Amino acid sequence: MDTLVFFSGHPDALELYRVFEDLLYREFPCVNRRVQKTQITFYNRHVFACVSFARVKKKAELPEGYLVITIGLPAPLESPRIAVKTEPYPNRWTHHIVISRPEELDGELTDWIRASYDFAEAK
Repeated sequence: MDTLVFFSGHPDALELYRVFEDLLYREFPCVNRRVQKTQITFYNRHVFACVSFARVKKKAELPEGYLVITIGLPAPLESPRIAVKTEPYPNRWTHHIVISRPEELDGELTDWIRASYDFAEAK
């Protein structure tokens, strides 16, 4: 599936996605990407980040042009930026982060993604 097809229902989020994708390729030059119907996954040996439009908040609470970044870590993150976190398996925490502006793709988020990358690589 093509990236433009994925964003056909959410064209206002495409530019934000491009900024996110550039960040990932800059930080992780050997990353792989797969575009699927409901998400775009980034992986090394295993998936470490996903982009989607998952409803992790009530529709009225979601900003215009948003993306949901999903990462997996061995422990829960404590931050108001985390919209939802779950522990689907022992010591495997899934975190959903809503972003709507390029400035939210900051050092803190990059550090979390790096930790998720390292966690996926070590599995």
